[in-house]
Amino acid sequence: MSEQLFYNTIEKPSLAEFKDRGSRFLAYAFPIQSAEDFKKNQQQLKKEHPKAAHHCFAYRLGLDGNAFRVSDDGEPSGTAGKPILGQLDSKGITNVLVIVVRYFGGTLLGVPGLINAYKSAAAMALQLTPIVQKQVLTSYNLSFDYTMMNDVMMIVKQFACEVKSQQTLLFCEMLVAIPKGRLNEVLFKFKELRSVEVMPVK
Repeated sequence: MSEQLFYNTIEKPSLAEFKDRGSRFLAYAFPIQSAEDFKKNQQQLKKEHPKAAHHCFAYRLGLDGNAFRVSDDGEPSGTAGKPILGQLDSKGITNVLVIVVRYFGGTLLGVPGLINAYKSAAAMALQLTPIVQKQVLTSYNLSFDYTMMNDVMMIVKQFACEVKSQQTLLFCEMLVAIPKGRLNEVLFKFKELRSVEVMPVK
């Protein structure tokens, strides 16, 4: 299998509403980078919708397909989290969270009705936010003398690397995320600077 250099995700949150027999399903889609991001968004929605009957969700993180979670939050098993995750997967996106908040309308929808409602709400939310292609990044720590800052930043900009963090003193430490597709070129450029130390992040 060839190494993945790009992935699809969303950049902006979105909200859609689906109604069925009095029940309201509010689907929120969020771009996330970690399980921590998921928890923050979930807590926020629980504060915004304290009277909702259910807060069902699904998210997928990373590129290997193994980092995901689904929750039916009290709905019959398999009727909420899985249909939501199915929508993420049908669009081939990752680093995305969808939470569907349900206000019960008094009429039971049955298993097929619930699956359809959660699936439709998630699909609608994902249709409202553009899917973007992002480069897979690999993180490296750079250590260098302050006098090298301009040279280092030129390479960072030229190859669309992301600076994750930096400490600027007489001696600088920088955490950069390098596009995988350009990794060898970037590392070669940094090594050419000689006094820049480059260490992969474990």
